[in-house]
Amino acid sequence: MIGNHLLRASLSEEMHVRRLPRFAAPARLIQILTLLGETTGGAASDHIAAIAARGEIVIPIAAKYAVLKLGDLCLVWERHTEFASYTLLLTGPFDAPFDRRAFEPHLASILEGMPGEIIRAVHIAVLAPGAPIPTPAERQDWFDADEAIIECDVAGGAARIVSDFRLHADGYGRLAILDRGLAGDEPSQLVVRLQELGNYRKMALLGLPLAQRLTPAVGELEARLADLTAQVAERTAEDDALMGELTYLSSKLAQLTTETRYRMSATQAYAKLAIERLEKLRIGAVAGHQSLDDFTERRLMPAVRTCDSFTSRLEDLSQRAAWTSELLRTRIDIALAKQNRDLLASMDRRTDLQLRLQQTVEGLSVVAISYYLVALIGYIAAAVPGLDKKLTMAAAVPFVVAGVALSMLRVRKKLHG
Repeated sequence: MIGNHLLRASLSEEMHVRRLPRFAAPARLIQILTLLGETTGGAASDHIAAIAARGEIVIPIAAKYAVLKLGDLCLVWERHTEFASYTLLLTGPFDAPFDRRAFEPHLASILEGMPGEIIRAVHIAVLAPGAPIPTPAERQDWFDADEAIIECDVAGGAARIVSDFRLHADGYGRLAILDRGLAGDEPSQLVVRLQELGNYRKMALLGLPLAQRLTPAVGELEARLADLTAQVAERTAEDDALMGELTYLSSKLAQLTTETRYRMSATQAYAKLAIERLEKLRIGAVAGHQSLDDFTERRLMPAVRTCDSFTSRLEDLSQRAAWTSELLRTRIDIALAKQNRDLLASMDRRTDLQLRLQQTVEGLSVVAISYYLVALIGYIAAAVPGLDKKLTMAAAVPFVVAGVALSMLRVRKKLHG
């Protein structure tokens, strides 16, 4: 029997998370997005477990998803990689679409002890099917009168959204959805897509302040690298000093890259998700109003391009620093090669001198050995009756010198061999 993979069940569950319970208009929702650190994942699970103890569990709490019943409210909790979302759903007719008192006291209890930091909070009102388009007075009451209203059709014309996408005095954004024929799961799917678009857009924008804050530092490093490259080319500084400066610059680049790589990569990923959600909304323009896709592209894409430009500058700067360091190392290697060449030439001269001295010493050695040998022959001649000592020594000199010289030559050949 073939065994199941350890991740089979969890991967299957992953296909069904991040969904909103089915509902029909009219309805109101509040979604709160909290930014979590690397160490607050357990705290988020503990927090939702404490809330579950005060309500009814509809879908059991898992690592990333849970649905609870709190009185008339339905709470959907979702855990993402670096943020968690709390979505409160209240169905039924209403007079004030953006009155959060309808969610009390449960909203206050959820906010109490909520881990992380709130990065986005929005109040959504799904108006009843066939509800008239908000009047100018209602628009002024619901939204910021000084801001342009975003109004467009979505879901192929089955709904219309109205919002100013501003943070209001109560700390929430506001979004009105007019039902123009949504059926079945379409209301919940539409809200999910709109919220995912807003959430991913907000998460993508987190990279912009970081890029703006560190751009001057990158500019300073670029100017410093250009100066160091010029010094390498013109040889206006010592190699050791230049290498120290390049090492320091490379370490600063590595620090900036480490500090920003995750956030810049996350910005690209979130922006791609936001654009995908935007395409799935099937947006249609309404005459006289800015549409959601135009609003998103005008606000999101410049920020994403700024982050992309910042990342590209860092990568280009790192490459240029590596090239300059390689150029300086090549120059240092050439200088060392010249020093080694001069050293070898000096050693050759010393060896030649030593050879000449050795040859001179060998010549003197022949003379010295011959002298002592002739002296020994003289002693022998003095001991033989009838031989003239001096004459014998004089006659032996050529033969002794020749013999010693030949012996020395034979020893040298053997040594060379």
